[in-house]
Amino acid sequence: MKTLSLDLRERILTSYDREAGTRETVAARYRVSLGMVKKLLQQRWRIGQIGAQHHRSGRKPMIVARHHRQLRVLLDQQADLTLKELRAATGLACSLPAIHYALAKLGLTYKKRRSAPASQAAQTSRRRGGRGGDANPASIRPGWSSSMNRARRRT
Repeated sequence: MKTLSLDLRERILTSYDREAGTRETVAARYRVSLGMVKKLLQQRWRIGQIGAQHHRSGRKPMIVARHHRQLRVLLDQQADLTLKELRAATGLACSLPAIHYALAKLGLTYKKRRSAPASQAAQTSRRRGGRGGDANPASIRPGWSSSMNRARRRT
């Protein structure tokens, strides 16, 4: 739904102020909802302005700039604090993911870094194994010849 222009808002209120009809008839004339006319009247009465109030909509953030600075200071002092410990230290009443997202916004992560370079693993096998069967003497039962083994597999 698009925001009503300031011009349309002014025309709606002017029509209502001139007693050109009830709120219902003004809403029908300008093809807006009755609730919109009521909202405009209340907004003009409460704050004296009829412009769009987008900056006031939505949920307000719990973690503000002051908390961001506090989180950064805490992590500078002790880098291995958990999210739960950070929440307790700041006194915030928010979820752990909220603190995680705030830290991500600051560019801080909890990724552990290696203090030494990773060791190189030695090669365990020089070549790939074969397909088994009679090519591998370990696969033949003791006391059986390879021809007996082949005959046993066919049955």
